[in-house]
Amino acid sequence: MIELMTASSIIEQIDKILWGWPQIILLLGTHLFMTFKTGFVQKDIFKAIKLSVTKDSGAPGDVSQFGALTTALASTVGTANIIGVGTAIALGGPGAVLWIWFTGLFGMATKYAETVIALKYRVKSEDGTMLGGAMYALERGLKLKWLGIVFAFLAALCGLGIGCSVPANAVVATVKVLAALCGLGIGCSVPANAVVATVKENLNATGTYGQVLTYAIAVILCVLVGVAIIGGVKSITKVSEKLVPFMAIFYVLGCVIILIMNADVMVQTITTIASAAFTPRAAGGGFIGSTIASACRFGIARGLFSNESGMGSAPLVAAAAQSRNPKRQALVSMTGTFWDTVVVCLMAGLVLVSCIIKHPFIDAISGNGSELTSLAFSTIPIVGKPVLVVGLITFTFSTMLGWYYYGERCAVYLFGEKAILVYKIIWVAGIFAGSLAELKFIWNIADILNGLMSIPNIVAVLLLSGVIASETKKYSGKHIDDFDESEIPLVKNSRRGSL
Repeated sequence: MIELMTASSIIEQIDKILWGWPQIILLLGTHLFMTFKTGFVQKDIFKAIKLSVTKDSGAPGDVSQFGALTTALASTVGTANIIGVGTAIALGGPGAVLWIWFTGLFGMATKYAETVIALKYRVKSEDGTMLGGAMYALERGLKLKWLGIVFAFLAALCGLGIGCSVPANAVVATVKVLAALCGLGIGCSVPANAVVATVKENLNATGTYGQVLTYAIAVILCVLVGVAIIGGVKSITKVSEKLVPFMAIFYVLGCVIILIMNADVMVQTITTIASAAFTPRAAGGGFIGSTIASACRFGIARGLFSNESGMGSAPLVAAAAQSRNPKRQALVSMTGTFWDTVVVCLMAGLVLVSCIIKHPFIDAISGNGSELTSLAFSTIPIVGKPVLVVGLITFTFSTMLGWYYYGERCAVYLFGEKAILVYKIIWVAGIFAGSLAELKFIWNIADILNGLMSIPNIVAVLLLSGVIASETKKYSGKHIDDFDESEIPLVKNSRRGSL
């Protein structure tokens, strides 16, 4: 126990140091810099939304633009929206909601920028598969191959750890609250564990039978994920294209119902969020005491965790999209941040803060974001808790698919195509092991890995900002439909994708 507490304390201190003002300034600074460098590309959001549902016929790539977008959304629209916003409010106060929103609004420019260089410097494997991402931009655009290796290693680690573990860790606390509300008990650690525990406890399974049921569900989940990822990016995008719209609409509908129910306190909700973002707040009125720094820190950290702008994850799949030029797919990728944070996270924040204001039995003083979210959805009669549980399970499953692809692409960069089968096996084995495990301080680890992963990616974005601006200008106006005549180089199936 002493060793665990010591490890937890160390992780927490590292997290605080990494997510101090230097990291906050780096990320927000990059978001603002790229906003101006791209000529406020956010103004093209409606054009971008239209492009996201338009097929780019004849363009090079493996999957449709919409398929690449939904695969990226599969890993971003998820637990961070449901639980992450609640955690930000619980730890940073209601003002964190506005900082989350700022991170999304200006982060759209960074998501656009990192996707431009992902497509600009993408390569093609011997079997015709498109490969791209921050590691190729660092290697080909900046001749910093060593930094590309660092990014790929961190991203692969994020995939195996955070891509599976964080969502389930959030499910754990959420369904524990549901246990108190409706007699449902649960305990889990990774996304797979969430499904196992939910079904197990719903059936009141205990003893030997409970253990057998746990293993059986773990195997079924491994099979489902294995089938989804066995065909690579094409099969993953097919699942994502169908699952992501359903789960997003399902969750948003629940938020809309609560917002309608809380319409009488909506003005107070908005003013509370706005004022708390820029002024220190004492504990009281259902909210934990917070400083401007804590609201900013937790808002930006959860905002990044939600939309991943600056992390360089989404460009890994965007590079496989059928797009005639880098700008088109970059605009499409930008809509992911818009939907995920500017729209969904804002709605979640309004839901939680309005529920705290309207219902005395709901408060954020406990510091438990999962509990806060569960109690908020419990205000919807009868269907509130099922909406939350279904949302968590579908978001969790989709996160495993999206992050698997990210990790696979990085494994290919590090070790070549031969690593794909091995990575698939490791991933499925990780799901099974995670179904039986319990992780304690995964949120702090998530923040640390996210922060570390973003550094080499931000280096690529900033040092290649001139290229990004040039590509933006080149394909502006009527030239948005022009084809990029640059030759996509062939990469050999060898270690670290040597050209």
